[in-house]
Amino acid sequence: MKVIEKIREAVEGNGQTVFSFEYFPPKTEEGVENLFERMDRMVKHNPTFCDITWGAGGSTADVTLEIANRMQNMVCVETMMHLTCTNMPVEKIDHALTTIKNNGIQNVLALRGDPPHGQDKFVQVEGGFACALDLVKHMRAQYGDYFGITVAGYPEAHPDQIQGECAAHDAYQNDLVYLKQKVDAGADVIVTQLFYDTDIFLKFVDDCRQIGITCPIVPGIMPINNYRGFIRMTGFCKTKIPAELTAALEPIKDNEEAVRAYGIHFGTEMCKKILASGIKTLHLYTLNMEKSALAILTNLGLIEESKITRSLPWRPPTNVFRVKEDVRPIFWANRPKSYISRTVGWEQYPRGRWSDSKNPSYGALTDHQFLRPRSRDKKLQKDWAVPLKCVEDIYERFANFCLGILSSSPWSDLEGLQPESKIIDAQLGMINQKGFLSINSQPSVNGEKSDSPSIGWGGSGGYVYQKAYLEFFCSEEKLKSLVEKCKSIPSLTFTAVNKDGKSITNIGDPSEVNAVTWGVFPGKEIIQPTVVDPDSFMVWKDEAFELWTKAWACLFPDGDLSKQLLEQVQKTYFLVSLVDNDYVHGDIFAVFKDL
Repeated sequence: MKVIEKIREAVEGNGQTVFSFEYFPPKTEEGVENLFERMDRMVKHNPTFCDITWGAGGSTADVTLEIANRMQNMVCVETMMHLTCTNMPVEKIDHALTTIKNNGIQNVLALRGDPPHGQDKFVQVEGGFACALDLVKHMRAQYGDYFGITVAGYPEAHPDQIQGECAAHDAYQNDLVYLKQKVDAGADVIVTQLFYDTDIFLKFVDDCRQIGITCPIVPGIMPINNYRGFIRMTGFCKTKIPAELTAALEPIKDNEEAVRAYGIHFGTEMCKKILASGIKTLHLYTLNMEKSALAILTNLGLIEESKITRSLPWRPPTNVFRVKEDVRPIFWANRPKSYISRTVGWEQYPRGRWSDSKNPSYGALTDHQFLRPRSRDKKLQKDWAVPLKCVEDIYERFANFCLGILSSSPWSDLEGLQPESKIIDAQLGMINQKGFLSINSQPSVNGEKSDSPSIGWGGSGGYVYQKAYLEFFCSEEKLKSLVEKCKSIPSLTFTAVNKDGKSITNIGDPSEVNAVTWGVFPGKEIIQPTVVDPDSFMVWKDEAFELWTKAWACLFPDGDLSKQLLEQVQKTYFLVSLVDNDYVHGDIFAVFKDL
């Protein structure tokens, strides 16, 4: 979705204040993975979009393209990619634009760019563009209305126009005229250069309106995290520093914690003044750090850690080709990135009730599904690379994860047990200690308010419902006992399968799809975003069994008793999907008593 459409929908349609974050490509692979972990935490607060910068002279082109792709399709946040003219002939520009278009990205921040490293002035490359205006015109001519185009605005004029303390009046006016040319050529939104004098920004907005610029003008706010970085950045951008800011920072400049705290205060006051003027958009230059940006938004009352909302039980896609996707099998709930990568080739997505359109085939398993960030490897090593002497030691690992003693699981990409499963953590601990090794679960819910912090989704004003669901591994012996117990509880339906594909079920029609999560909202059809689909379960089971070795046994050396034990469990155990269809009176854990 285009950023301009999201801003109009939120600000003009609902009167909301919206915010966004900017990141830059780290230099190392580990830095990139750390950025994604941080980004994932920040995106939970529902920014309107996030953008990723393009290195000077295209120096980070490949990394930027890859990060933008992962932001849009794996993090599932509306992504804007910077694109500059520096060292970029037209064919390179078109390669970048075609790449992001194919990845479902619709938003670009079109920039001239800084001079290449080691040069003082921008030089037009042969076969390239001289300025951002040329880039905007090219995008509209070649790609029509597909892209939402954002351009930069400079409240104090472009740094090239600033001589001494400020730009001359004529230079400032010429800058405004040029900005209007970019908007007239097809730009939808303006995001400004950083500033610290709010009056300068407000005058800039008024001056833009006076010459007929009517599109949203989003203020770029850079929190002050440390003194040296602040001086370096304001010097590079030739940004005016108010006397009060200098007076406050000078005595504490060597105390980084004090500088950061004051930076949060100053940034908050800037934003309050901007919002009071009637502007309802904020763009935060994070410098890949989260605390100051989130603290400012918290101070403004725009976010609250305890009130993170979900529009669906899973993070909805932002890829323009997946926007109709509103139903998913529950099996990948704790490994959403794997699900997305395995369905990336789908040409259409289930819409509304699952049976209205059958899912295409899933992509094959690849090593990509089992790659993890280094920080996650370290957590798994600490939590799960513990010597195992018997299967009871395996039971203990699973139980400890459910009870919150461990924060990682080989079967989850997420941090710890999810909020809704914490409601039943004691019961989960109990069945795991008995050898029913759970990897996915949800409690039954009968008409909980949709803004409930632990299980709510879809916003306020509705009610959500869930059938209790458990997914676990168990031995064949324990499975036989469970099957017998299920015969006396007609509300329970199950499917069990081992690594080789041997299966058993009590579902009459094995192709029947069972909605296990649904919501009722005013003025809408019933939404049922999560299902138990037997066909998908048989696809998922290969991945679930593979994780025994690819995510856990691999932590031990070859020949180790622990590794042998895990491999034996993988070969002999069954994976079970169990649903209690009585979401009002049922007790899914009753079947495990006396087993």
